[in-house]
Amino acid sequence: ILAVITVTNLSKSFEPINIFSGISFSIPYRARASIVGPNGIGKTALLRILADEDKATSGTVHIAKGAKIGYLPQEAKFDSAHTLWEECLSAISELLALEEKLTELEKIIGKDPHDEEILEKYGEMQTEFEHQGGYQYQNLMKQVLSGLGFVESDYRMPMNLLSGGQRTRALLAKLLLFNPDLLILDEPTNHLDIQAVEWLESYLRDWEGAVLIVSHDRYFLDRVVTHIYEMSPVGFEMYRGNYSAYLLHREQRWIDRQNYIESEFARMQKELEYIRKNISRQRTQQAKGKLARLSREIRAIEKLGFFGVRDKSWSKIAGQIGGGDRNTLRVDEAAQRLSALKSPSNQVNTIKISMRSKHRSGNIVLNGEKFEIGYPGKSLFSVNKFELRRQECAALIGPNGSGKTTFLKTILKQINPTLGEVHQGASLKIGYFAQAHEELDPNLTLIEEIDRMGTGMLEREIRGYLGKYLFSGEDQYKKVGVLSGGESGRLALAKLSLMNANFLLLDEPSNHLDIPAQEILQQVLAEFDGTILMVSHDRYLIDALATQVWDIDPINQSLSIFKGSYSEYKGILAEDELKGEIEIKEKFVSKKISENNTTISKHEKQRVQKKILSLEDRILNIENKLEGLGKKLSKPSENSSEIIKIGEDYAYYETELEKALEEWENLQLQINI
Repeated sequence: ILAVITVTNLSKSFEPINIFSGISFSIPYRARASIVGPNGIGKTALLRILADEDKATSGTVHIAKGAKIGYLPQEAKFDSAHTLWEECLSAISELLALEEKLTELEKIIGKDPHDEEILEKYGEMQTEFEHQGGYQYQNLMKQVLSGLGFVESDYRMPMNLLSGGQRTRALLAKLLLFNPDLLILDEPTNHLDIQAVEWLESYLRDWEGAVLIVSHDRYFLDRVVTHIYEMSPVGFEMYRGNYSAYLLHREQRWIDRQNYIESEFARMQKELEYIRKNISRQRTQQAKGKLARLSREIRAIEKLGFFGVRDKSWSKIAGQIGGGDRNTLRVDEAAQRLSALKSPSNQVNTIKISMRSKHRSGNIVLNGEKFEIGYPGKSLFSVNKFELRRQECAALIGPNGSGKTTFLKTILKQINPTLGEVHQGASLKIGYFAQAHEELDPNLTLIEEIDRMGTGMLEREIRGYLGKYLFSGEDQYKKVGVLSGGESGRLALAKLSLMNANFLLLDEPSNHLDIPAQEILQQVLAEFDGTILMVSHDRYLIDALATQVWDIDPINQSLSIFKGSYSEYKGILAEDELKGEIEIKEKFVSKKISENNTTISKHEKQRVQKKILSLEDRILNIENKLEGLGKKLSKPSENSSEIIKIGEDYAYYETELEKALEEWENLQLQINI
């Protein structure tokens, strides 16, 4: 399979830190691949090198001849004074240039309609223009912009007035219209709501080029990619399948590797025992040979930092770093180093969350009737009745700005409902995780922020606790106000874990977390013995945890309650959509039957059948005429007025064909009652 891009032994370092090394892979045409791994492993650095935004320290990147690369960074920067529509037009500049040439040729043909060379050139260019979608590009632009959440009033907005998220979406739209051979996307779903993400999933599945994605959106990866490349301290490994398949294969690969590791350690321990017994006896030379080989193996493991894959023999790996007496360890030193070697952990260094409730809540945790939320003079949505029971998990979903966070704050009694009342159950201890982390004090250090929880922990205990959330050393004395979004999220989770709550209100808890941290958060929440109400765009997390789905419809200003998982809910919606299409079709058929009188006689039926046969002949005749006119249009006549006449005839017969087909359908309905 031809590759659009091939990477060989690629490395990147910022002295003295080595970001990654020895990476080799290729992306075939039409591939759907993703790179996953913990934050800081070098995923974005790798994408920037592939997109020629940065240079590798060593190794090569080969791009197929003539291949176009499109790159979406996490945050798009525009220095353009263009409007959104003009910026998108710039993505199809070659097509627009072709359109201008066609216009120029049309003017020349109008002055000299007998120039055969110009007419032939015009025909070729017109065919190419049509092949590239020249007659549909405006519709395609509107489709892409609408799919990514823009409305028509946005089209005239100058790029420099758009928000950061809007600019990133604008660049994504521009890249999709540019239609590169390889589309490199770094966190493409960051600024999209669920509806826009679902549109992008569908668009990318039909994409003709190759796609390479870095994303923390596991559900998105499940629905788009067919290959996963995992970057980890162990190396760079490829898995076939989507994200869920990757999890299964990775688990099995880890089990196989761990078994291999344990067998290798057992073998090396036996070698060491043999050496101990025979180093000063009759088999001294044999023991010395074994000690030299064991020394090389130990040094190789220390140098590599992890065990290699199953098909690599340690003798080959060890041989790569040389041998000889000067490299031979003493027996006691070999034993010490061997015991110091730890089995490599397949898990990356990630957060260690514990979420436990101290007290059991009542069976009914939350309920309300004829309930409405919003602000004075503005209603966001209402619901007739809702109820959340102990150990259930409700996922609150809806577009941005529909009122999800407002609902959580209404439950917390920070905002009053505009109608009705929400009732909290007995013995509730609420733990709230705010999306904006506004409960954190920016003027305190991390240690002071944890200390104000009133747990009574000593400073050394707080420091140990912060270490579980990947804060170590001097970072623990940072001011909260200088933390990144991901760091703030980890600190907020650390505080939430100390609350011992039995009812969790979570507003985008997985935001800014890398995939390993998301996996751990999901596992912890799945094992939580309390109740959860969660606002999230993370459909993978929702699908794994939710027992109810609460969906806000901002158009009808209503909240619908579905008892079941997210997958079940999406299945019901798909069924309803299909039923709706069928009902519309049935209504159309019923209307036509009613219009054409359902009770026709045998004689009338025969008359209609004759008319159908005559109409079918007419349809065939029109189709033949259209085919002939189409051939003439592909090879234009010398006479410009004749070209215009052919175009008018083509449009006329297209209209006649539509009328004939509609009449044929109506007649068919009459005889098939």
